[in-house]
Amino acid sequence: MSELASFADHEDQRREDHIVVLRGATWRDYQRLREIRGDHSAPRLTYLEGTLEIMSPSQSHEAIKSIIGRLVEVWCLEHGVEFGTYGSWTLESEHHSRGAEPDECYVFGDVDAAERPDLAIEVVWTTGGINKLEVYRKLGVREVWYWRRGRIQPYVLRAERYHEVARSERFPELDIDQLAGFVERTPTSRAIREYRAALRGA
Repeated sequence: MSELASFADHEDQRREDHIVVLRGATWRDYQRLREIRGDHSAPRLTYLEGTLEIMSPSQSHEAIKSIIGRLVEVWCLEHGVEFGTYGSWTLESEHHSRGAEPDECYVFGDVDAAERPDLAIEVVWTTGGINKLEVYRKLGVREVWYWRRGRIQPYVLRAERYHEVARSERFPELDIDQLAGFVERTPTSRAIREYRAALRGA
């Protein structure tokens, strides 16, 4: 059995992602680390009012976020939804003293006019870092999906607060539990084929 076959049984207190949290960090510290890292997608940096998280994602973390992203894209293609993929787009606001980089993120519809993603996807593989919902709240990300232990929980932003909901607000017809059920199927090509077949009722 492959490592990917046991995603839902994973105990997220394990330290497979490497996370360092620095307190008392300034906005300049955060910007300097971004400059040092350059155009690389890792480590991912999150900043919240003086707390700076540096996270190097594990192979499993990266696999999960990529599979979820591909399944979202399959659903959109099957339903004629135009989308843009933006990966770990750096979102930041010095005024609100916040900055974050999603595991995956998307803009739907008019991608050229987007200032923020319509959907950010976060994988909780190792706990103990910054609460990204608190970061995204002031950055104006409309919807966030959290994957944890085989389940995807959507949150929607209403009046500057995130609310836990049963279905995506952007795509209420999307069966999130069904999508999550294909995350553990490997390789990714198989997950895509079988999810597409399920959507088509094959």
